[in-house]
Amino acid sequence: MAALSVYQAIFLGIVQGLTEFLPVSSSGHLLVLRWLFGWPLTNDASALGKTFDVALHCGTLIALFAYYARDAIVLVAAWLRSIWRRRIAQPTERLAWLIIVTMVPAGLFGYFGEELIERRLGWPVLISLNLIFFGLVLALAEKIGRKQRAAEEVRLRDAVAIGCAQALALFPGVSRSGITITAGLFLGLKRDAAARFTFLMSLPIIAATAFYKGAHLAKAGIPAGMGLPFCAGVVASALSGYAAVAFLIRLLQRRTVYPFVWYRIAAGLGFLGLWLARAR
Repeated sequence: MAALSVYQAIFLGIVQGLTEFLPVSSSGHLLVLRWLFGWPLTNDASALGKTFDVALHCGTLIALFAYYARDAIVLVAAWLRSIWRRRIAQPTERLAWLIIVTMVPAGLFGYFGEELIERRLGWPVLISLNLIFFGLVLALAEKIGRKQRAAEEVRLRDAVAIGCAQALALFPGVSRSGITITAGLFLGLKRDAAARFTFLMSLPIIAATAFYKGAHLAKAGIPAGMGLPFCAGVVASALSGYAAVAFLIRLLQRRTVYPFVWYRIAAGLGFLGLWLARAR
């Protein structure tokens, strides 16, 4: 398969950055694009696909850290301080440990099930159904969630529940930010607090994924012709990802999540219609 062009890399980087942080599923959109155009994308088993997967994760990691750099530094310092003291004495220390708790379910599920999911569950029909179904679940959370608590008020059982919800994001079409914001709303968090906790807990997961896959890429090397598209993909996903995070946080301070519900339903029906048209 030919290498991606720089223009393709920029386009896909923008799609990754936007859909990774908006609650609409990056893996679902990228897999559908791969199916439509035959481009090597994330979850593609080819060397080109794996290389570009690393580029996309690096870009989104840069975006998230750039937006939450101060919070990340404070939380890491608080976590180290609690280890030094051998006790949790401050809200930031507690929040840091709760973020680590959320990593456990997704980490275990990803370690044992990611390969199977990538091979068997990337079908356009399943992606479409996940977009629609979990969009409706997000609408239900918006309707019945009390929306009264801040991110610092997350409890241990909340962190476990949100962590388990995050594990579902391995299924294409679910959306990491979508399912964790949904869980946060069900648990009574404010909309922007649910989004903030989602992004803070995504930082170590995305970082671990980027470093893990990047280590494999460092051993194999970047395939010929992928150097410039790799850099373009990193920059495009970083810039669009930062814009998506800033937009979502500000939107949820004043508005509901319903625009994303309608988008998920429309996209799911649209992808399903394309699949049915091609199947004939």
